[in-house]
Amino acid sequence: MFGRAPKKSDNTKYYEILGVSKSASQDDLKKAYRKAAIKNHPDKGGDPEKFKELAQAYEVLSDPEKREIYDQYGEDALKEGMGGGGGGHDPFDIFQSFFGGNPFGGGGSSRGRRQRRGEDVVHPLKVSLEDLYNGTSKKLSLSRNAICSKCKGKGSKSGASIKCSGCQGSGIKVSIRHLGPSMIQQMQHACNECKGTGETINDKDRCPQCKGEKVVQEKKVLEVIVEKGMQNGQKITFPGEADEAPDTVTGDIVFVLQQKEHPKFKRKGDDLFVEHTLYLTEALCGFQFILTHLDGRQLLIKSEPGEVVKPDQYKGINDEGMPMYQRSFMKGKLYIHFAVEFPDTLSPEQCKTLETVLPPRSSVQLTDMELDECEETTLHDVNIEEEMRRKQAQAQEAYDEDEDMPGGAQRVQCAQQ
Repeated sequence: MFGRAPKKSDNTKYYEILGVSKSASQDDLKKAYRKAAIKNHPDKGGDPEKFKELAQAYEVLSDPEKREIYDQYGEDALKEGMGGGGGGHDPFDIFQSFFGGNPFGGGGSSRGRRQRRGEDVVHPLKVSLEDLYNGTSKKLSLSRNAICSKCKGKGSKSGASIKCSGCQGSGIKVSIRHLGPSMIQQMQHACNECKGTGETINDKDRCPQCKGEKVVQEKKVLEVIVEKGMQNGQKITFPGEADEAPDTVTGDIVFVLQQKEHPKFKRKGDDLFVEHTLYLTEALCGFQFILTHLDGRQLLIKSEPGEVVKPDQYKGINDEGMPMYQRSFMKGKLYIHFAVEFPDTLSPEQCKTLETVLPPRSSVQLTDMELDECEETTLHDVNIEEEMRRKQAQAQEAYDEDEDMPGGAQRVQCAQQ
């Protein structure tokens, strides 16, 4: 008799920790654990408890026997001893066995050296304002170095290597440069014979696939998901997808969003701004126009009856700005900045017609005597910015000429006395 069947308990927690479905394959589990373990490793500033939970979940689900028990009876059955138990191993040992060594200094590589972390690769990604408003995905093909599958990164058919005679296995050479009498400069650089690895491979023993380089070029297609409301300069990271190298933890590929300028809309945070010019008649008597939004919707923009729009006035529309990042159901405001185009001239008849409907002119009336005592003036159009720049340049020229005049220094001396 087998006795009483164990009581069922939670059998979804480990899948949730790794962020995979219950039907996930072993490859899916490996990918999920790889990304999450690198991100949460304590030596990289991650959460130790999260790191421990990831290791425990991966240890169970990567073992077919333990996974079957977990799926059928849950976590408590494993804790009671069925299938060898769950989570009984050091999470750092699991991480080391998965990666071939602790990449952050907690353990040595297969050659006894500490692993270093490879450099991150950063790519700019140009996106339109429409992309950031609607969200999009872009598939990008990249080339990278990958560990040679034939020699598993050894570089040789036999897996053996020889200590480099040029640097005595240190991977570093020291050169001395004489700068002068009793003065020398000592510089360190990577050994060019072994490319800083400290080891060389016999020509006859070189791997035929990578030619002893330990890595080969491979094409990789990454799908970059641009979420609604993302900002210019925001980073999208693919952990562990940069160039691979032996005894090195692979760095990340990082895409930095660069928003292209939009011909109509300007963005400030979660708000959008658009410029619109009204004719004077529209500003005084009412207007309506259609604004095509970033998602293709046609918005009818119109004034209230009897409303007058002044030059440089702003009006806002709620919930028509940018979607908020990771809260895309919420949006900022859309602001419309109005300019008013005035006519260049008016005929006397037009002036009389306008005077009948517009508010009266200023109530101050000038007498003939006051007018006789005034001097006539003539107004002309000016570009005030250009005028100020010209005056500043003239003042600078006058100052320079004054400095160059004979006796100029003498006048300064007298003033000081």
